[in-house]
Order: sequence, then structure tokens, then C-alpha cells
Amino acid sequence: MDDKSKIVSKYKKKIELLKRHNKFYFSDDNPEISDSEYDDLKKEIFKLEKQHSFLKKLNLSKIVGAPPTNKFKKIKHLKPMLSLSNAFNKKDMNDFVDKIKNFLNFKDRNIELIAEPKIDGISATLIYQNGLLVKGLSRGDGEIGEDILENLKTIKKIPQKLKGNDIPKILEVRSEIYIGKKDFNNLKISFANPRNAAGGSLRQKNPKETSKIPLKYFAYGFGLIEPMKFKKQSEFLKKISNWGFSINPLSKQIRHLDEIEKQHTYVDTIRSSLDYDIDGLVYKVNDIELQLRLGNTSNSPRWAVAYKFSAEKALTKVKDIIIQVGRTGAITPVAKVDPVTVGGVVVSNATLHNEDEIRRKDIRIGDIIQIQRAGDVIPQVVSVDITKREKSSKKFEFPKKCLCGSPTIKELSKSTQKEDAVRRCVKDYECDYIAKEKLKHIVSKDSLNIDGLGKKVIDKFWDLKLINRPHDIYDLNFNKIKKLEGWGELSINNLKKAIEKSKFIEFERFIFCLGIRHIGQENAKILASFFKSINNFLDLKKNTNRQKVLSSLIELDGIGETQIVSLNNFFSNQTNIEITEKLCQILTIKDFKTKNREGKFSNKTIMFTGGFEKMSRSEAKSIVENNGGKVLGSVSKKLNILVVGNSKPTKKKIDSAKKLNVKILKEIDWYKTLNL
Repeated sequence: MDDKSKIVSKYKKKIELLKRHNKFYFSDDNPEISDSEYDDLKKEIFKLEKQHSFLKKLNLSKIVGAPPTNKFKKIKHLKPMLSLSNAFNKKDMNDFVDKIKNFLNFKDRNIELIAEPKIDGISATLIYQNGLLVKGLSRGDGEIGEDILENLKTIKKIPQKLKGNDIPKILEVRSEIYIGKKDFNNLKISFANPRNAAGGSLRQKNPKETSKIPLKYFAYGFGLIEPMKFKKQSEFLKKISNWGFSINPLSKQIRHLDEIEKQHTYVDTIRSSLDYDIDGLVYKVNDIELQLRLGNTSNSPRWAVAYKFSAEKALTKVKDIIIQVGRTGAITPVAKVDPVTVGGVVVSNATLHNEDEIRRKDIRIGDIIQIQRAGDVIPQVVSVDITKREKSSKKFEFPKKCLCGSPTIKELSKSTQKEDAVRRCVKDYECDYIAKEKLKHIVSKDSLNIDGLGKKVIDKFWDLKLINRPHDIYDLNFNKIKKLEGWGELSINNLKKAIEKSKFIEFERFIFCLGIRHIGQENAKILASFFKSINNFLDLKKNTNRQKVLSSLIELDGIGETQIVSLNNFFSNQTNIEITEKLCQILTIKDFKTKNREGKFSNKTIMFTGGFEKMSRSEAKSIVENNGGKVLGSVSKKLNILVVGNSKPTKKKIDSAKKLNVKILKEIDWYKTLNL
């Protein structure tokens, strides 16, 4: 594997991990890792993208929230509800401001920002028509949310009819729902923290149950407004406050870089006295016209950033170190610790990441460790207090065998000749622990999406030998299930319906649900667009055809040697082939259909050379992509238009374009095309 393939592989693994934790956080209200670990993961992804520009072409980091559940009716946001990029220190904030100035081609001009507390709650959208509340929905995946209007109506201070004048015909207001700290402490409910409690309350099917919980909210932003009434974010907040919305009193306009740090430090010092949890400040460009010019990246606005506070920490003792086996065979160590309260939540587990992490920090059973978290369940180990270590303490020996008893390996990189940090079991379905985790993957929301077959249910059905392979899902013994505690007629009927519904699946989802290593959702879409149908895809099971088909995949943008080797390994395993064939006999797998993108540059490929006077290269690229086009990095026969800026264009690119008869636009003609 070459260096590029290794980097792409590492990047895609982190993307898949981020999607997994988005589901736990946004859909399940039950995060599996700490906020700081989640932030670290996103930092690693963006750092890789910054270091290796070719990763951005894979278009994988467009991840916002998680797909909505089937518990509520699905509703589309009038405008996508994006997530925010993060900043963690003064340098990050300076970089944020510099990027804005570079994008807008501002040099010495100050950018006015507005700072707003980042409430640690549940995001929701309120939609008003002619001043009346008509829709209320959760974030969902940012595009589609859940219809939770009746639950939102139980929050007394959310206006159902706006008061005052000059109200837009359509008003989409973003808000954050939360439970006050005092109210949470007074409630006898089984939630780890206020955020989880707010999420659980909003997902009650019966609004009367939601009404029993003292939910509150702050309105902070907007989606679609028709007609647009505001020129600044500060003006928007003031106006909606007059219309009856609750806004946070700590919002403040910021005019200089030094004021950013000053406000951040001030709010950090008082946050413990607030009756709601906040984990940072959101800084936004105040001018809405500039917000529109800046636009968005694939998953976050360029004009806003969340400047996070430091994580909360505590000391505890390591009682034991256990290992867990994932669906790809990855062996993950977890520290079992003495229960300790961190940030108002009692935790008893801490992630140790991998064997190298344990060795690097020299974590041992019996050690006193410092752990940190920022509002979630599983924290990470920050450090070990060596001074409190017992003399009889021994280094932890990471097991060389899987829980199934099979040897584990660390894969070797062909390019660097270095071992992977993760140790793996290679027995695949022959390892019961891997097989069980594969089942959990295949029934998940992004795969077959079978409600009622959660992790705990899979564990139980597995132990009772009701299920062993994916196709067993469609041949469950419901007579035995009826006799189990907690399984009545209603729950069984719901499970039957969910299983029946799962028999109809899109081609790309089917590829993803197979759990092929290194084949995430984006890879699955790329493969589905190439193979078009399941019959073509199944050609990979034939030894005579496989290598020929696989060799043609290398031309696909987003599929590298790592994915090709993984596909080869998967279809070289007879058990995998048998399981795939049995699923194909049961399921109706829809052929892949290409979605046509519309816009001024639909189906056009464009390349830029040289600098522009009125906009940055980044803004120009964003305009093309938002209008259905694709930006290329080199001149080839695939290129339709080369746009030449006035400042230092590359002569070689212009000459190559002329030889290939590529249309060339000068900068002035580019502006005419955009009506600028």
C-alpha cells in the first residue's frame, strides 16, 4: 500500500468512527465517548484534510447529526441545519478570523463578530407561517428531522403565536432545548445528565409525558426567512426577543481579536454559576450579507465557530482492564474504574484506545489516574499519578489472543513497514465476538434499520441461540420470543413489521450493511454507482472475474488500494459469500439511481488558475459546487472550463487547455457569468 492509500485508509476509518458516535449522540441521546474525545476525533479528521488536500475530494466529511429515527414523522428543514467547526485555543480563533478575511479578500478590515453561549442541550427548529407556529422538528441529519411539534408545544415559553409587527411570512428559528441544573437535580429520572434527559423527554411519543419535564429553551439562529428582515445577527436576536422568544442574555458583540479571549475567559469563570450547561461560546460573523458570501463547507458554516471550554477532570482508580472485540476484529481496551463523578455524571469506564496508548501512558491495574470528560459518559485517561503507584504494580500485558482464543495480529503497512496501532482478530465470522458485533451493525439504522433489534436484544437473542447469522433475522422463532420477559404481543408485532420493512433496501445501503472493512457509507455509494445493480456486484464472488473487476475500481475517485484489498479479502471468504447470497435471496435490493444536480454549472467541470480581485479561490470553488458543478485540480479531457484570474495564472495550464480545446474564461468573463 502506498503512502497516499495509507492516508486515505486512516482518514476513512476516522470518518466511519465519527458517524458511529454521531448516531450515539444525536439519535440515541446516549453518547459512548466524551465530548473531548469527540472533539479530538473531529480535529484529527480536519487536520488530515488540511495536510492532504486530496482527501477533500472524497467529500466524506459532510456529516451532520444522525439520520432521524422511525419513531416520529420525518420533516425536511427549510434550510439545512449544519454543525459547527470547533476552536480550542487562541491560535484556533486567530486562524478562524484569518480564514474569513482571506475568503472575503479583506486585508486590514476588522470583522465584527457576535459571541453567544453554546448551550449543551438538544437542537430544534421552530417554523412559523404568518406568525403562527406550524412545525417543530429535531436536528436529525441536518436535512431531515423528526416531527416533535406537540412535544415542543409543552414548553410554555415557546411562542405559538408571535406578537408585534413586521413579522416575516415564513420564519425558521433554531433553538436549543435544555433542562436547568436545579430542575434536573430535583427530578427522579434515570438519565446520566441534563442533556440526555432533555433528549429523552423530547422523544416521548406521548406529549403528556414530555409536559411533566420542566424543559426550557434559548433561540439563537435562523434557517429560512421570507422576506429577510435583518442585516445583522445582533439585530435578529433583538427582534425575535420582541416577538416573544427567549434569547440568552450573555450574547455580546465583539469587534477585536483581544475581545474574543476576554469574553471567553469571562464566561468560563461564571459558567458553574449558570443554571444551564454550556461547553463553549459560538462566535458568528455579525453581518448577514457576509455570512451569505462566506457560505458553508461540506458540513459547517464558514462564518461561525464553537470555541470550546476545557474538559472537566477527576481522579479515580483502575480496578481492571478488559478488552472488547469490534465487528472488524479490532481489539479495544477499556479501563474499569472506581465510580467517580465528573461534571455531574457518575462514570465507571474509561477508554484506553489501543495497546500503544496503554504502553505510552504506562497505565496499570491499581493506578490512580486522571480522567476527563465534558458532559458525556465514557471519559478518556489524561495521565497516571506515578507517585501513588504501589511497589508491587506490574506493567499491563496486552493479550495476544482474542476473547475467542484465536491469535491476534497487528497489520503491517506496505509503505512504511510500521505496525498498525490496533491489534485484530482475523477469524471474521468464525469468531463469535466478531459475528455478534456484525449482527449489531447489520440491524443498525444506517444498514437494515430494524427497530426493536438493538444491541441488548441482539446480545440476548445470541445467548439464547435464536440468532447466529444475518439471515437468521428473517427466520426468528417468535414462539420462543413470546415467552421472554418484556416481549408482549405489541412489541413482537412491531418487530415483525420492522423486519418485513427491512426486506426492501437501496443498493448502497446493502453494500454498507455487509460490514466490509474499510467500506463506509460514502464508499458504498461510490461502489453502488459503479456496479449499478446487485447482480453486477456479485460478480466479485467469482474468482475468474474478481481481479478484472477490482482492477477497474482503481479509477474511481474515493476508492483506493485499501478498499480494493478489503473487497478481495471479503469475497475470498466462503462464509461471507454464503451470507451475502442468502441475504440476496431474502431481500429486494433496488438498483442504484444517479441523482441529477441542478444549477448554473450542472454537469460541468471547472478549474481555476491565478488569483482573483473580487473573490478568493475558495469562494469561487464554493460557487461552482453550490451550482451543480465539479472543480478539478488538473487539466485533462474531462475539463470543460478553465477560469483564468488576473493575478499570476499558470501558463502551462492555459497552454494545456488550449491544446485540448477547453473553453477558457478570463476573470472579467467569469464575473459576467455570475452576474457580478
